[in-house]
Amino acid sequence: MPHAQSPEPPKVPTLNGCHLHVNDGLLRPDQVSWLKHSTLDLPLSELQRRYHEDGYVLIKHLLPRADVLKAREEYFQMLAPCGVLKPDTAPIDGIFDPANDPLDFPGIGAGMEGGNGKPGGETGEKFVDIALAAHYAEWYKETFCKHPVLKDMVAKLSGWGENTLGVKRSLIRNNTPGNKAIGVHYDQIFLRHGEPTSMTAWVPIGDISLAGGGLIYLENGHTLGREVEADFTRKAKESGLSDEDAKNAFNQNMLSTGLLAEGPKQYADTFGKRWLVTEYEAGDVVFHNPFAIHASTINHDQNNVIRVGTDLRFVDSSRPWDTRWDHDYRFNDGV
Repeated sequence: MPHAQSPEPPKVPTLNGCHLHVNDGLLRPDQVSWLKHSTLDLPLSELQRRYHEDGYVLIKHLLPRADVLKAREEYFQMLAPCGVLKPDTAPIDGIFDPANDPLDFPGIGAGMEGGNGKPGGETGEKFVDIALAAHYAEWYKETFCKHPVLKDMVAKLSGWGENTLGVKRSLIRNNTPGNKAIGVHYDQIFLRHGEPTSMTAWVPIGDISLAGGGLIYLENGHTLGREVEADFTRKAKESGLSDEDAKNAFNQNMLSTGLLAEGPKQYADTFGKRWLVTEYEAGDVVFHNPFAIHASTINHDQNNVIRVGTDLRFVDSSRPWDTRWDHDYRFNDGV
């Protein structure tokens, strides 16, 4: 069958001349491969197969590009008064003013001590406060997060149908050039009070170049994530911990941020796996399962484009799910 054949390599730039930086250094060429691209002309059964076998499926051009760029424009119109954007540039372009210190514009959720505390100090307070306020804006909360195309695709991929529920709590991550990237993790770590059946839709809000700080996925990381989880559960039960105590103990024995590791480079070497990378276009969506191990690169976009993306979670409402997520994003909410 044509749809079962190996797909052609994605038409993205080669790594020659493109350096991929992560929190603990520069990824070597042998640590990197390509993220598989999928398109809407593939049968649903093939998209489902890829999701289950790979732990993710990247669907190109799923959302209307205009809808995504409209959200990007709304976001940066909110942030513009902070002085984060280069003068005389359009908000929709999201060009960082190189005269600024990136540390004055910290990204939400990139791995703060204590989990999801408020990042930055006094200099970044206005920027962070407005970035948080964007989560409650109608253009984001009611229009973008509830885009019918997203929910429809999740319902089909998962087979949940009418039981498909978009979780309220979501996270818009901005990443100004040179700032800290997202560390190594899988989502079940943070959704531990529900069944491990959730689905995440990671949606880039705008184009992201190969060096622009996009999400990277560990090759076959979803199987490693399940092994990590199973190994801890076994040790917890052997030590006599209750199920509730085990949930809490798991995160206490990781980094204070709840991450598996801060550095993707060393993590790849530890397990002998490669990171899968690509560039993203507005309209692309990656769906991944709760054990898919992922991180991001540091944003070194050559044009100083600010990377923006959002994590939207979906669950089967007929099954137990982590209801701690049944509220809009806020700092220090214990999740």
